Amino acid sequence: MPKLNLDKQESEFLNSTISHWEKDNLINAEQAAQLRDSYEIKGFDWMRLAKYSFWVALLCGAVAVGSLIVDDAVINWLKKLYDTPDIVISILSALAAVGLFYLGRRREKLYPQTVFSNEAIIFMGVFATACCIAYLGKTFDNGSGHYSLLFLVSVLVYGFLAWHMKSRLIWLFALVSLGSWFGTETGYQTNWALYFLGMNYPLRFILFGLLLVAACHILKNQKWFAFFWELTYVVGMLYLFMSLWLFSIFGNYGSLDTWWRIKQLNLFYWGIISAVVAGGFLLYGLKNKDAIAREFGITFLIIFLYTKYFEYFWDGTNKTLFFSILALSFWLVGRKAEKIWNVGRKTGAVKGE
Repeated sequence: MPKLNLDKQESEFLNSTISHWEKDNLINAEQAAQLRDSYEIKGFDWMRLAKYSFWVALLCGAVAVGSLIVDDAVINWLKKLYDTPDIVISILSALAAVGLFYLGRRREKLYPQTVFSNEAIIFMGVFATACCIAYLGKTFDNGSGHYSLLFLVSVLVYGFLAWHMKSRLIWLFALVSLGSWFGTETGYQTNWALYFLGMNYPLRFILFGLLLVAACHILKNQKWFAFFWELTYVVGMLYLFMSLWLFSIFGNYGSLDTWWRIKQLNLFYWGIISAVVAGGFLLYGLKNKDAIAREFGITFLIIFLYTKYFEYFWDGTNKTLFFSILALSFWLVGRKAEKIWNVGRKTGAVKGE
């Protein structure tokens, strides 16, 4: 039987687990030796290297295209193509997207082990699709400025492709497009005023994030949504907590000029509301064993607290004292977390007895 190929951290965890079982007489010495012999430490994380290499390749490719575009000869050639009808560019982009999606899908079946190269091809297909929709919008543009409809079309297209191809990567772009549609549509409906129904952009996206998180809980037991549930939940929480963080800083002010003139103390209660929401998700996650809610709650609760700390004490505190207090507070947080972790270990050990 081939041995499991684990990294160092996974191997250390298994070693400590087997030693714990052996110490509590759950397994004998012979069984412990057999278990330890069933895995080995891998020499190098080639999978992670492959993942980062493909992302770097895409980034370098984008830089290469950018460098090519600024070349004088290429600029002159592009000027000649300036009169190319938008519908032609849209069609060519659509054909490129279809070709890339077909190639990516075919490679997933023929070479399922080349996960990252397949995703890189699908990633390029996503951008070709975006180009297609953008130029299609330019083709039928009547000057209304209602370009939020293009994001809505993107949501439908990406959503269908993600469902048909079982691709979380495309589903992620559908969720990003959904947020883009919400932001631009609320702006269009108010003629790009500062407020929509009395809400600035951070407050609007708090509502958007809450709706997305609520939809995840409503659709949690639906089979068709199971494949995308966790990603949607994480993105919804990101929308919610990033908006809460901005809201704790800017409050419900839509103009930076107005925000600069008010005292930071006037925004204190917005920070309290954001911290209460984060604390609520933390407690919910602990009570219901919801790891995503728990991690977002504790992470952003700390972010909110330290944001307020910087806002109120940065200017009036000696920098040596400031960072000493910051270091001490992080040390206390670490010590408290360590105690909670040790209590959990002891509780688990008692239950094991």
